[in-house]
Amino acid sequence: MFIKICGITNPEDALLATALGADALGFVFAPSPRQISPAHVQAIVSRLSPEVLTVGVFRNEIPERVVDITSRCGLKAVQLHGAESPTETRKVREQVPVVIKAFTGGSHALTRATAYGADMVLVDSKTPGSGQVFDWSLAENAPGGVKLIVAGGLTPDNVLMAIAKARPWGVDVSTGVEVSPGRKDPLRLRAFIKTVRQAYSPLLGSLAFDSQQTEQLAVGSGNDDSPYDWQEEVRP
Repeated sequence: MFIKICGITNPEDALLATALGADALGFVFAPSPRQISPAHVQAIVSRLSPEVLTVGVFRNEIPERVVDITSRCGLKAVQLHGAESPTETRKVREQVPVVIKAFTGGSHALTRATAYGADMVLVDSKTPGSGQVFDWSLAENAPGGVKLIVAGGLTPDNVLMAIAKARPWGVDVSTGVEVSPGRKDPLRLRAFIKTVRQAYSPLLGSLAFDSQQTEQLAVGSGNDDSPYDWQEEVRP
C-alpha cells in the first residue's frame, strides 16, 4: 500500500515520515496554509533518501512553471490538483518522471482519467486540504487499471474504512496527521502509517472488520516486495 504524506513544511516532519515508512512526501506550492517556497523545498529534499518519491503539488499552474519549479527543487514527481486539461497534464508528463492527477470524487472528469496520461490518479474531496471527508465509494468512478490514490479527510481512525470502500492502490493524508497546519503530530503520523501497513498484513484477521470488509481489503492490494516504478531506476 503506497502512502503519501502531504503538506510537508519542515525537515523534521519529512525525515520522521520517511523513517516511519512513508513512500512519498508532498510539498504544496499552491495557495494553502501549507504552502512552501521552492528554496525551502530544495533544502528539505537535499536531506532525503533518493528512494523517497518527492512530489510538488500545484493547482492550475502553467505547465512551464510546474516543470521549472520541479526541476529547481530536485523533485521526482508532481501532483496536479486543479482543473488542468489532458493536454496540459500530458505536457507536464513529457518532462517530469511521475505525474499524479487529482480529481474530485464523483466528478465526470474522473471517468475520463486515463485521457490525462498520468501515472497515478488521486481522488479527493471538493475542498482539498480541509480535512473534509467525502463518500469514498465515489472513487469507484475511476477507470479500471489506474493506480488509484484516495485522499480527503483521512485519519488513523478512518483510513481502514476508506481502504475497504475504495480498494485503492494508495492513500494520501495531510490534515489528519497534523497538530496544526503544516506541522505533523508524531503520534498520529505513526498511527496512520502503522494502520495502513497492517491493512494487508497477516494481522488483518485481528482488525475490526467484518468478513465482507476483510475480503474487500484482501483484493487488489498490490502489497508485495517489488519496487515502485520510480525505485527501479534512480534518476538524478
